[in-house]
Amino acid sequence: MNEYELKYYECLSEKFKNKKQVLAEIINLKAIMNLPKGTEHFVSDIHGEYEMFLHILKTASGVIKRKIDEELHEVLSDQERAELACLIYYPDEKMAITLKTDGWYRTMLYRLIRVAKCVSAKYTRSKVRKMLPKNFAYIIDELLNCDSQSINKENYYKEIIENIITLDLAEDFLKALCSLIQSLAIDHLHIVGDIFDRGPRADIIMDYLQSVRSVDIQWGNHDILWIGAGLGDAGCILSVLCDCFKYDNLELLEDGYSINLLPLFNLADKYYKHSDLSCYQTKYNNEKLARVLKAVSIMRFKVEDSYKRKYPSFNMQSLTVLDKIDFEKQTWNGYSMKECDFPTIDKTDTSKLNDDEKLVVAKLIHSFVTSSKLKSHIKFLIDKGSIYLCYNNNLMFHGCIPLDKNGEFLAEEFEGKLYKGKAYMDYCDKIVRKAYFSKNKDDIAFIWQLWCGNKSPVFGKDKMTTFERIYIADKAVHEEVKQNYFNMQDNPDICDRIFEEFGLDKSTAHIINGHIPVKQTKGESPIKANGKMIVIDGGMSKPYQKVTGIAGYTLTYHSYGMGLAAHEPFLGKDEIVSNDREMLTVKYVVSRYNSRITVGNTDIGRKLKEQIADLTTLALLYSDGVIKERQ
Repeated sequence: MNEYELKYYECLSEKFKNKKQVLAEIINLKAIMNLPKGTEHFVSDIHGEYEMFLHILKTASGVIKRKIDEELHEVLSDQERAELACLIYYPDEKMAITLKTDGWYRTMLYRLIRVAKCVSAKYTRSKVRKMLPKNFAYIIDELLNCDSQSINKENYYKEIIENIITLDLAEDFLKALCSLIQSLAIDHLHIVGDIFDRGPRADIIMDYLQSVRSVDIQWGNHDILWIGAGLGDAGCILSVLCDCFKYDNLELLEDGYSINLLPLFNLADKYYKHSDLSCYQTKYNNEKLARVLKAVSIMRFKVEDSYKRKYPSFNMQSLTVLDKIDFEKQTWNGYSMKECDFPTIDKTDTSKLNDDEKLVVAKLIHSFVTSSKLKSHIKFLIDKGSIYLCYNNNLMFHGCIPLDKNGEFLAEEFEGKLYKGKAYMDYCDKIVRKAYFSKNKDDIAFIWQLWCGNKSPVFGKDKMTTFERIYIADKAVHEEVKQNYFNMQDNPDICDRIFEEFGLDKSTAHIINGHIPVKQTKGESPIKANGKMIVIDGGMSKPYQKVTGIAGYTLTYHSYGMGLAAHEPFLGKDEIVSNDREMLTVKYVVSRYNSRITVGNTDIGRKLKEQIADLTTLALLYSDGVIKERQ
């Protein structure tokens, strides 16, 4: 053992001061390794649909209902179990429409305690204690860990329940139990990209995620866009605004992030009040918003064209749009345009912002970078997020791993070096983090490229044809060609090649992917490549639901295997509470294991084994007198 290793064990001895403490910790860690693996929950492509998302988390995609059925199927009817599940999901709303008597409170308390015991069974008592609501922590701990059937404890158990009711604490206590059950049902949450975009309040989703005990995020292209906007990139900000105005999401901007939109409205009134708005339609056909959408779209195209010229490494020089307009013929690149009314475009320099536009962009940048809530949310995305994640032998990413037409990893050049496969994903991740901390404009522009560039693994298409889809009727120029990866998702050999690249065991690994909605209405399956890949974008975003036929997929991975749930469109809390609905349509079994997976078989288990090895060495050093024991 060299001096550096010895110093490490001397530091470790500060925490475990003698051999008895070391051995006690080894016993504890070995016991933890034999607990069942905690349930992981995978959600993708939320797109600001906060009500649907929160409902999915409250139900844990059917995990809570399954636990209720396991624990109470012999004593409760189907309807009673559905009512109990609904109470757990929406305790305030359910109690508001329920005739509550002492008997009802007593019955619900006993039932909820049984469910809480069931969902907490796979955790250590110490871990459960950390999750208990502070006001009732001691009482809940006693109820979860005392045997109500024991003669010695039966009266003690009953007395606690009766005093909760007598002292008028039953309602608050029921809510605390419901909240605890929701927290215990999911051990770890994975967000596989696109928190932001079409839906109304992505900020509410971000607020909620900040309260989640254990969560990670794989950045989607829309999350990347908002990171760039939060760092003050003009191209990203203008794209964010286009999305928000198109879908009438002003609450997100004004109430969520306190963005000052008045200068933008004034600019639109000045230049576009009498402009042709036939190409711009917002969600609710609001003419004023359509005017602002046109104004901000033109600014966006100007800034994007300037980026495409300024950064040749992005390989987007040929994708400029405004310089291809023939204003006299009213054509674009030879195609007839629907309209050609652009009062702010300088025909001699189409990408140049006029003075008023420059001022508005500067004010928007200031508003975005000084928003305290947006700062908090972007920091959270950086702290908890990444381009990809390997976790428990599963590989998660939002878009794609760039491949060539032969299925080999596609090499991309940046800074004079070629990157491909895992190395390229790592490079993208590194530049995003570098941009966040350095605030370097070129690095932040790379974030914009990740949003819409043909080299981007989170965008995964050859180009973004926003301008063409707005102004050109001929759909031939609307197409955005998907990266080769998406045509090879059903190929098990491709999946195995990716697993090997990322150091995963290909015999049991899965790729968990989002980004491209699964068209269930056309018979497409979310389970691909003989179960090696699972695509969990099923259309949580309402505009996609006509195509997908459902309202999203979610995946759960527990100690018995992996299951996929398809969700019905969210009809609102009132419908769910009134009719005790679960909002699940179909459940798929992705994989089932003959023996239960324990913590020892997980990434956490591998870390625990390393800790046990270190503690075993420390115990030997104590035994040999190399390190002195202390009391």
